[in-house]
This record gives sequence, C-alpha cells and structure tokens, in this order.
Amino acid sequence: MSSAAAGDAGAEGEGGRRDPAARRTRLRLYQEQLLEKMQAAKTGSGAGAGQLGLAIGGARYLVDLLEVGEIVAPAPLTAVPLTQPWYLGLANVRGSLLGVIDLARYLGQDAPAAGPGAPRLVVFAPHLGFNCALLATQVFGLRQAATMERAGDVLRDADGHTWTPLSLAALVREERFIQVAR
Repeated sequence: MSSAAAGDAGAEGEGGRRDPAARRTRLRLYQEQLLEKMQAAKTGSGAGAGQLGLAIGGARYLVDLLEVGEIVAPAPLTAVPLTQPWYLGLANVRGSLLGVIDLARYLGQDAPAAGPGAPRLVVFAPHLGFNCALLATQVFGLRQAATMERAGDVLRDADGHTWTPLSLAALVREERFIQVAR
C-alpha cells in the first residue's frame, strides 16, 4: 500500500466515510504548500519558481506562471470587424469575454504551425488588468529557466531546444498590442 493510500485509509471513519477533521488537515497542509510555492515564485527564490513552456507559431516561449491565469481549450470565436489580422476575435470563457490574440501574426510570423497537441488559449492573469488570451499551438508544461543555458536573449534546454522569455506584463504595456483597431 502506498503512503498516499495509507493516508487515505486512515482518513476513513466508520462505514467507509471520510473523517472531516482529517480532510480539513490535508486541505490546510495543501494550502500552506501552495502558498509557499506562490511566495517563492513571486520572490524568484526556491525551486517552486517556474515558467510555462509554450509553442506559438514555430517558436518556443517561456511565460512566468504568475502572469498566466489559466489554460483552456479554444472557445468559439466571434469576429470583431475592423480589427488587426492578429486579433482573432472574442471568446466567452467561463462567462468572461476575452480578446484572443494570435501572437505569431502579431510578431510578423506566418500563420501558426500546427503542433502535435491541440491548440490552447493561455489566459492572462487577472492582476494584469487585460481580458485577453494568446493562442498557443502547444503547451509543454512547466520549465525551469534556472536549469537552462543562456545564449543572448534566449535560453537553451538540455535537449537543445531554444526558448524565448515572454513577459505578458510587458506585452500589455505595448501601445501596438493595446490598439487592436485598424
């Protein structure tokens, strides 16, 4: 029996029902661990600080986890007339309208290359104050920039992949990014 299974077995009371006190204790411990990881990420200390690896178009990017709200499957888009070609339209994600941006086109690249995984919307964190999502052709998951080799403005991982750091906070301060009208 694994330690996780042993812990769960000990949390059951009479008749196979879970012990509410044990459940609250586990929840409190989980919340404390999550808080420690978030604080480490904010200060840049500890192994908890990480980046999200994304493919946008044909390039790989690293985005700070604190700048990402969530990652969702693409929602149906409503086109908005008289906008830039890189502004794909509006999507309703959990009742919030988000502007969806094709960052590859914004950066002057050709249409995004299809990745092996399904495309995803990377929603900006609420504290950035910008209801927006980027279309990612693939999400690679968590990456640790500290373990990568710096080569100018890019990073190289152990597998030889090149990663470009991408700041969503800096992106929402760019005048061109904010002005989606033609």
